[in-house]
Amino acid sequence: MSGTGTPYRRPVLVDADWQGQPRKLLLHANRNGFFYVLDRVTGKLLLAKPFVKKLTWASEIGADGRPVRIPNQEPTAKGNKICPPIEGATNWFSSSFHPETGLFYLQALEKCGIYVKTEMEWKPHKDFMGGTTKNIPDDAPQKFLRALDIQTGKVVWEVPQFGKAESWGGVLSTAGGLVFFCDDSDAFAAVDARTGRRLWQFPANRLWKASPMTYMFDGKQYIAVASGQSIIAFALQE
Repeated sequence: MSGTGTPYRRPVLVDADWQGQPRKLLLHANRNGFFYVLDRVTGKLLLAKPFVKKLTWASEIGADGRPVRIPNQEPTAKGNKICPPIEGATNWFSSSFHPETGLFYLQALEKCGIYVKTEMEWKPHKDFMGGTTKNIPDDAPQKFLRALDIQTGKVVWEVPQFGKAESWGGVLSTAGGLVFFCDDSDAFAAVDARTGRRLWQFPANRLWKASPMTYMFDGKQYIAVASGQSIIAFALQE
């Protein structure tokens, strides 16, 4: 058994069939809430679909690759509710693609934020943000592990997570049909790569700031992840 998923930070480079033809693809789930598929040789945009429901700043990505902006979705002096928040609909933590399932796995954040515009004068060697953001008290943010069909961008399945939506852990898929992920509940968990059915979890009791990885030692596969100041590793059974 070996890991065939791509546990690295986005973008993910994939050689796969696209509409019946082999193609060198680039897969990218952006902080802005859209999932992109591009031809990495030509740069042509092949697909752009939203992967979160809380998305207010754009209605779609046009054929030219540019967003179709929704009016009145800019920061204001009083503060304007915009989705996704400053953390992004996803972030730097790892995503993964499994060539057998044809699915792209990622941690998604359903949340909005208040964006405030502030008049500032630029000064050398000083921070120049031009504004700030804050949470919405009644927004009830939530993390989801989602599996996207790269041919359509549709969510095939999702695993809701129950925590404070403040974790930053990623995902890893393996050739054995598993997806390991850092659950927002502080557990380390595994689900079926095809269905999303929960199979196993370990209560690490840590706020995740890392992504899992896999390695072989003495002919056995291990899954490891940084948990606080520790590294925890698990051996996979045949």
